[in-house]
Amino acid sequence: MKTLILASTMLAGLMATTPAFSADCDITVGLVMELTGPAGEYGKAGAKSVEMAFRDFNDAGGVNGCKLLMDTRDSQSQGTVAVDQATQLVNIKKVPVIIGGIISSVSIPILTSVTAPAGVVQVSPASSSPTLTALGRDGKTNGVFFRTITSDALQGTAAAKYAIDQGLKKIAIIHVNNDFGVNMVREFSAAYAKLGGVITSTTPYNEKQASYSSEASAAMNGDPDALYLVSTPVDGATIARAWISGGGPAKFLLNDGMNSKDFIDSVGAQYLNDAYGTSSGTSPTASTEYFNSQYEKFSGGISPSAPAADRSYDAGAIVALAIAKAGKADKAAIKAAIPQVVAEGGEPIHAGKAEFEKALKLIKDGKPIKYEGVIGPVSFDSVGDITGPFRLWKLKDGEVTTTGEMSAEEVGKIKASIGK
Repeated sequence: MKTLILASTMLAGLMATTPAFSADCDITVGLVMELTGPAGEYGKAGAKSVEMAFRDFNDAGGVNGCKLLMDTRDSQSQGTVAVDQATQLVNIKKVPVIIGGIISSVSIPILTSVTAPAGVVQVSPASSSPTLTALGRDGKTNGVFFRTITSDALQGTAAAKYAIDQGLKKIAIIHVNNDFGVNMVREFSAAYAKLGGVITSTTPYNEKQASYSSEASAAMNGDPDALYLVSTPVDGATIARAWISGGGPAKFLLNDGMNSKDFIDSVGAQYLNDAYGTSSGTSPTASTEYFNSQYEKFSGGISPSAPAADRSYDAGAIVALAIAKAGKADKAAIKAAIPQVVAEGGEPIHAGKAEFEKALKLIKDGKPIKYEGVIGPVSFDSVGDITGPFRLWKLKDGEVTTTGEMSAEEVGKIKASIGK
């Protein structure tokens, strides 16, 4: 009962809306996060990170003395719910920016149905689908979309190379049957085959099933050495348990969001000592050190290594600085300002109150700034994408251990060798 009360209290705090007695000049930013459902662990961490970034920014002085406020909505990890919540934020609350979603199957419908048509800026901390790149290139985003995570077009390739390097040369795949899972597997499969790997089977699954025994059984055909599981922590744990109990080898390749305490605890750490994974990486800066030292206390116990936590702080910080540069809650001005606050040639700015005070003074004086985030220095290309390194990790005794890094250049060379 105590756990239930604590969880309910935390969720209520995350979903707090704009205070009724906020100052007239305060600016509300909408958050659509996956606070419940299969991706709930990601969204809770992400929402607390944005809240921390806004706290630091407001403590530094805000936008000409006015505060940034959050109106946080739960997408329930469902695209239809996310669209409804985003529509309310844009049409009723008149927010100039939405941060979210976390997963691509939430971010894409928000973008195509709400933010792009309305010209409202959208920044996703963790949606990695290549579809988002394609939408930008096809002129369907109105230039409003940005993300602080690398595309799966790169991560799938990095995962293939890492799998081969770890001796996982005959692999079965089980993946969530949505835009994220399909795209990740497509990119992985092309690179893995080119590097000499053999895929014994590919099995899609639909979310929120009570059992995945049939999917696990189907994936065992062909006698694979390991399972590549592209999933989220809740469903992923159910699948991994079915795989192990059905006699599948306890060797796994995992996608970025699976370096999760909930996943590890639910499956059992003893079954995951041969589990490897990749994540969009970081190039540590002073922001990284600040975030890692402060976030767990601020968030009430969430680890700074939680999926989406680090890049969600950066999403919040970039939005805050862009609004300051715009000087007002004007969606067009904020859209123009976002690339400018991370552009080359600006004065380096890091996370935290003191650094944001420095940034606000430079903005007031008409001088350029370059925010260097928790995930490292970033810059956006013409479709709002970033590039960066990939973190290589493995699970050992229930802990996520970094084993190395793969540069964007190395990934690019592999993609070039397979003609992609």
